[in-house]
Amino acid sequence: MDNDLAKAPPGQATPTGRGRSRATKAFWRRIRKPLAQSRFVKNIIVGLLAQFVRLVRLTNRIVDGSAKLTGGAYAQFEPGIIALWHGQHLLTPAYYPKGRPLVAMVSRSADAELNALMIERFGIEAVRGSGGRDNAKHLDKGGAKALIALKKSLVAGKNVAMIADIPHGTPRDAGLGIVLLARLSGRPILPAAIATSRRKVLEKSWDKTTINLPFGRSSIIIGTPVFVPANADDAEMERKRLEVTASLNAATAEAYRLVDAPR
Repeated sequence: MDNDLAKAPPGQATPTGRGRSRATKAFWRRIRKPLAQSRFVKNIIVGLLAQFVRLVRLTNRIVDGSAKLTGGAYAQFEPGIIALWHGQHLLTPAYYPKGRPLVAMVSRSADAELNALMIERFGIEAVRGSGGRDNAKHLDKGGAKALIALKKSLVAGKNVAMIADIPHGTPRDAGLGIVLLARLSGRPILPAAIATSRRKVLEKSWDKTTINLPFGRSSIIIGTPVFVPANADDAEMERKRLEVTASLNAATAEAYRLVDAPR
């Protein structure tokens, strides 16, 4: 005899798979927000993510031709503004050298809070704001404060990191926020890319987020530095924005070329 039918009291409708599915979704909706707001749950998630990222770093040999994120040939450009693409930045905390201060801009959205907690696990300071604007003259209050904080960090000799493209905008197309920071600070933009040979691309995500996997090869590439004059006008700012886009895209392509080359 069907178990559902056997358990159903007389006169009560027999539950169906669809009904159970609706009940499950309703239950998840009720608990999702409290879970998302729970510091305890966030710390568990962040701890697991941090361990996974460390595993990826430890099990992916850095291939020949890679660069260092600090020191060496790039020491003359420090402190600098490390530029990254959305969806391609997840390994940065694990690959950034220990002992070298780094301040990273992280979005103020609730979804980005895990990202902020994550980088803090690696000793990286988070500044909340959104700097990847399409119009540098109209930064919101939070974005303006964040850029000021990043400028102060650069003056103090710390490297800073920013996501160059605009959230949910055109992926891999730099906004003017990072160019504005370079103009205000006088420090160069260092387009950086990290890639692994084993990876999963989330094709349905707007930025094609890449989940890097362990037990493969990795590469780090720093593209051609971009300097922005203190007196840059709107036309020059746009040229520099395109220059950042081209340099960061070239660095990304080279990073993938290195890890995907036959061995």
